[in-house]
Amino acid sequence: MKTLKVIKIGGNIIDNDRVLSMFLKVFTELKGPKILVHGGGKFATRLAEKMNIPISMVEGRRITDAATLEIITMVYAGKINKSIVAQLQKYQCNAIGFTGADGNTIVSHKRIVKTIDYGYVGDIDAVNTKVISALIEAEVTPVFCAITHNEKGQLLNTNADTIASELAIALSNDYNVELYYCFEKNGVLRDVEDDNSVIELIDSEYYEKLKLEHIIYEGMIPKLDNCFHAINANVKKVCIGKVEMLFQQNSRYTTIQK
Repeated sequence: MKTLKVIKIGGNIIDNDRVLSMFLKVFTELKGPKILVHGGGKFATRLAEKMNIPISMVEGRRITDAATLEIITMVYAGKINKSIVAQLQKYQCNAIGFTGADGNTIVSHKRIVKTIDYGYVGDIDAVNTKVISALIEAEVTPVFCAITHNEKGQLLNTNADTIASELAIALSNDYNVELYYCFEKNGVLRDVEDDNSVIELIDSEYYEKLKLEHIIYEGMIPKLDNCFHAINANVKKVCIGKVEMLFQQNSRYTTIQK
């Protein structure tokens, strides 16, 4: 089977035009089929502030009411997604931008209210790989933003890390999938103040130990949960680190194992 790289980039890359341009050039140079998944960065928050639309966050997660969903759709599926696609075309990487509604690729449901109503936030039910695989085989690169749909006409704000892991899992039936989470750190750190304290290998047993020791906490937990979800569902390789892990053999990063 072919090797397919699924690469997710975070806000630290999206928010810096120079860094984003450098990343996209590196991304273009990666050999073989690939998929890019991106979040929204801070642009949506800045636009909401300009339009006097209040932003509500609970435990670091955005509450997505109807007005916020409009902003997110404009920014994620419009401004950011199409800017990335245009830059990839500049580097001779033929790309197409996607929400989960396009090609009915990612179906989700509105998150069920337990203790917090997150509004128009989607939890993924299914990834339909037929369209995605057809594009990959035609040497076209899909670029997914953090929006899915419920097959009833409703768009839903959906965690980009989760989209990346679910795409990787669904496509692992047809490809040897490698999943990379690119963010601002060298990997999972033992000391968040020391970028050299990279934990280079984490398995499920060690992960539980790191959580108990409060070395891994808060926002890193859902990211790593997605990593372990993927590696336990036949994704061949899962890594977290800076962009350099994609092309520098001596770079340090974190690899996730079962």
